[in-house]
Amino acid sequence: MNIGSLSSNWLLQKTILDTSRLGQSNLSNLSGLSSSSFEQLLEQVLLQAEKNQKSTSNLDISSLLLTSLNSFVSRPIAGTLPIASLTSTKTGGNDLNPHLKGVLQNTGHLFAEAGKKYNIDPALLAAISIHETGNGTSNAARFKFNVAGMMGKNGLKSYSSIEESIFDMARNLRQNYLDKGKLTIAQIGAKYAPIGAANDPTQLNHHWLTGVQRYFDTLTTGNKFA
Repeated sequence: MNIGSLSSNWLLQKTILDTSRLGQSNLSNLSGLSSSSFEQLLEQVLLQAEKNQKSTSNLDISSLLLTSLNSFVSRPIAGTLPIASLTSTKTGGNDLNPHLKGVLQNTGHLFAEAGKKYNIDPALLAAISIHETGNGTSNAARFKFNVAGMMGKNGLKSYSSIEESIFDMARNLRQNYLDKGKLTIAQIGAKYAPIGAANDPTQLNHHWLTGVQRYFDTLTTGNKFA
């Protein structure tokens, strides 16, 4: 059986049906997922299924998907829990600076100030910027001072400074996401970087959720990036 040859739509429906065989406590982790967020989760599950397939030859497709999915829903799924810390300002600029490189270097205080103004954890702002810019190395960050992938009427926005870009990102997240009930990284990502968007021809949006979640987790635990 070649998992990669199966229809993604069929796999999505099959996985949803098979989750009914899981306990309700596990299923609760899947509640509230948007279709695009679930698609990102499914990609992770399929990768795990391919690994499981190599080590287990006796599982049919249903059992293989279920086993792989269970390895995810038995613990919190990245970005799907209502994260109260997204709307706090406990992360300080000095906590962020060791992780910031390129044009983002030593801008921790700017993320902290923007977070305080808009009541957003600076770690979320920094995580998005790190992911969007390759940690301060992208052309958009270096030549347009755009550290958040913010788009305007004529394409990628240009800013007069990194500070202006950070504060515009924070304003956007507060007004168009958090204030509208999008309180998890997965919910934010489904709108901020939707899969299949016309302005994403290389499909980088597929990696937005896992990337931002990874950086956010690292920034809030004080660990170093792998």
